[in-house]
Amino acid sequence: MATILDKFNMKGQVAVVTGGAGLLGTQFCRTLAQAGAQVAVADFDLVAADKTAQQLKSEGLQATAVGVDVTSTDSTAAMVDATLKAFGRLDVLVCSAAKDPKFDPSHHEQQSNAFETYPLESWKEALEVNLTGLFLCAQAAVKPMLTQEHGVIINICSTYGLVGPDQRIYERPGQPAQFKPVYYSVTKAGVLGLTHYLATYYAGKNIRANALTPGGIFNNHDETFTQNYSARAVMGRMAHLDEMNGAMLFLASDASSYMTGANLVVDGGWTAW
Repeated sequence: MATILDKFNMKGQVAVVTGGAGLLGTQFCRTLAQAGAQVAVADFDLVAADKTAQQLKSEGLQATAVGVDVTSTDSTAAMVDATLKAFGRLDVLVCSAAKDPKFDPSHHEQQSNAFETYPLESWKEALEVNLTGLFLCAQAAVKPMLTQEHGVIINICSTYGLVGPDQRIYERPGQPAQFKPVYYSVTKAGVLGLTHYLATYYAGKNIRANALTPGGIFNNHDETFTQNYSARAVMGRMAHLDEMNGAMLFLASDASSYMTGANLVVDGGWTAW
């Protein structure tokens, strides 16, 4: 007799994760592969994608690397073609690639991002990656999904797609003001709009679309930022790196078979205040 754990089994399914060599993308690739899926690690940085895929294969998991520019129609189509060539089908698309202005030690180049002087070119570039990129990836991925009569799309959102940024958490005593830039909230709100559209557009086609909204992930942030962020979260801390994996697998698997057009929020209570 089937058990609830069987619902989470991804054996025989194929997943593409864009931004697959990134902080969360790597976690998502490993989680899906551990659940039995064959995974295409898709990333703009093909070298990093291959490194991730090779690491997964060294753990006895099934993975391949695919280079992709999510802002290009030809490149996203080629990503899907490469996945089909490697694994023969495509069941799950996880759109994790995004421009995300972070404030951890690996992002020292962060600028002020003041709204009044925010560059138009930077705004346009972010829209291309964070919104057009999801549009193009979904447009390419749904074609084999329609043929198979089965598919799942998971778009990665953010708490700042639900509420405005609390700019106070980026303040540093004695340092110039820094801000989470305008494009991030706007594009992440757009992610939800696209998710709702896809869910309703493919009604009756056995293609589900949902969003996953993570809270802030701790990545060696400095003490000031960590304390500022944690004070805003009901749980009093930032998320651990692996704490989005269960939610992502739930959305990708048959465990969420009656769920579409929804947004699963895993933010430690940030948006509950």
